[in-house]
Amino acid sequence: MLSINVISVKSLPFFTVGQVIKQFRRGQRELGFPTANFSEDVVEHLPKELDCGIYCGWAKVDSGPVYKMVTSIGWNPYYKNRKKSVETHILHNYETDFYGSVLKVAIVAYLRPEKNFSSLELITAIKSDIQAADKVLEQPEYKIFKENSFFQDKNGQNNKYVNGHKT
Repeated sequence: MLSINVISVKSLPFFTVGQVIKQFRRGQRELGFPTANFSEDVVEHLPKELDCGIYCGWAKVDSGPVYKMVTSIGWNPYYKNRKKSVETHILHNYETDFYGSVLKVAIVAYLRPEKNFSSLELITAIKSDIQAADKVLEQPEYKIFKENSFFQDKNGQNNKYVNGHKT
């Protein structure tokens, strides 16, 4: 049975939006879990309270539907990254990539700290994170964020959120 401990984080929920960029392209090719990556500008403006680790929440690409997601914030020690990154795996199978698209994310729960793994352990951990996110996001206190105004168009125009704050 899957055991889930959701840790309270002061700055959650956190909303952000940015363009999906091409980065390392390792998620799909090496691990089998494609990720949408934010630019350094989004990463640099994360609240200090968002420790490196694995989070879950909701994501929307362009004007599409809102789906569950898992996101990794950190240095990806397995790959020895030199820059902090935000890599989001959306729990939906897309037909094509969506580089250049606008990605909106609502980070609502912290699942675990960032860790270093061997390749096989990393894949197992990602699968476990996806299962945990799927379960956590069914809880009413997290499910409500799927319908948050952040994801809705208002008067035909997208709400503008940057680094968690409405502009």
